[in-house]
Amino acid sequence: MSEDAGTAQKIPVLYRDKRLVVVVKPAGLLVHRTPLDSYEQENLVKQLGLQLDQPVYPVHRLDKPTSGVMVLALDPDCARSVTSQFEQRTVSKHYYAVVRGYTESEGSIDYAIGDKDARHNRRSPALSHYKTLASIELPHRVDRYPTTRYSLVEVTPVTGRRHQIRQHMKHINHPLIGDTSYGKAIHNRFFSEHYQSHRLLLHATGLSFVHPDSADKLSFSAPFMDESISDNGQFARVLNDHRWHWHHSQIV
Repeated sequence: MSEDAGTAQKIPVLYRDKRLVVVVKPAGLLVHRTPLDSYEQENLVKQLGLQLDQPVYPVHRLDKPTSGVMVLALDPDCARSVTSQFEQRTVSKHYYAVVRGYTESEGSIDYAIGDKDARHNRRSPALSHYKTLASIELPHRVDRYPTTRYSLVEVTPVTGRRHQIRQHMKHINHPLIGDTSYGKAIHNRFFSEHYQSHRLLLHATGLSFVHPDSADKLSFSAPFMDESISDNGQFARVLNDHRWHWHHSQIV
């Protein structure tokens, strides 16, 4: 699925009660209508509202080309409560991304980032932690070297800035594969031709927060190899390459 492709298929539901619903957002689908993508009519809020036959209220966001686990509220009071948890940074979020080059085994990126669509491109403090899960060296000259290296990283953003992971990984010279805004086109083309992967390789694999009624901690995962990410197996094709060297055995 391309970055600008929508979807009309059923949204996978991981959990639902009378206050909230947890789903897997497909790659290529907006969370809600936005003037930044005004021509796109389909979005998660619209499709899920029709699917559940009731209004849904987004409390956080994922970029259009990003797939993965999301929570949405089913009433305005719940929306305010869960949104507050995101604002207070008490929500735990985990993402998997394929990036260019060999990354350090782990690290932190404390770097203020800007929103190019915000007024005056104001920069805001942003912090992300990452660890390397796997790496691969391919016998192909994609850029200036005879072989090409890539890494699979798990990223845990502390703050929640727009395009934070994409900008942070670019800042340390490991841009995401499939990133048309911050990545490198030559590597994106290689993955498109070699793996038939035409998407941003970023997936929200885990989310934990406190239920606004019971105060119980809820944790959900959306495995990147699961068909529910609705990308026609693109992420899975990349990671099914037997040449990946896995640094950690417990991968979601």
